[in-house]
Amino acid sequence: MKSLWIRQTHRWIGLLFSLSILMSAGSGVLHNVMTRTQSPPPPARPGASGLDLDKVAVNVADAAAKLSASGASVQAVNLRGIGGEPWYQIYSAGLPRPSYVNAADGRVDPEQDERYAAEIASAFLGGAKVRKTDYLTGFNREYINIFRILPVYRFDLDDDLQTRVYVSTTTGSVTRHTDKQRQFEANAFSNFHKFGFIPNKDLRDLALTVMTGGVFIASALGIVLFFLTRPRRRG
Repeated sequence: MKSLWIRQTHRWIGLLFSLSILMSAGSGVLHNVMTRTQSPPPPARPGASGLDLDKVAVNVADAAAKLSASGASVQAVNLRGIGGEPWYQIYSAGLPRPSYVNAADGRVDPEQDERYAAEIASAFLGGAKVRKTDYLTGFNREYINIFRILPVYRFDLDDDLQTRVYVSTTTGSVTRHTDKQRQFEANAFSNFHKFGFIPNKDLRDLALTVMTGGVFIASALGIVLFFLTRPRRRG
């Protein structure tokens, strides 16, 4: 009687949570496909124009002094080559984006961050003309948290593949490169593997926990059932 109850419970729990096994197996197949069809992540190195040090005529202290009116303390300074000119990229406490001071003549340009991002995107795509379509300060369905770096600009290439890249001016590089085919595969993998079709994270985590917990219970009952129903040795 005990083994019959366990058998029935195992049968129905196994049937109920078999969907999780199917989705996990499907995501495994998709993962192997994606390793063949999708290129590796872009290199985390500066992707815009080179830096001509001979043009640098303004020192860091003088460049920072140009921004003293903002009253924010300087936290970090990078020297970037943008549009064939050297620029100080200055990060100040409390400001959402870096400020830019030309290292050759000391002029300040509040629009330089977006120009720099566009130059990185264009250089990555072989000099193609790009169009800014977004500025992300948080992760979304396409630019998920595995890419780690925020904020980023999104630039689109008007081609048949619907190519788009995400650019960080902090790292000076493209952080993600995708298109409609790659994103279709990525969305399918996310839906199968992480229940990405559930928009609410708390509800999604609950569903994942229930499904994997059900698989664990079904497996445990199967092991118990194996020992309860194994042939007895005749003495």
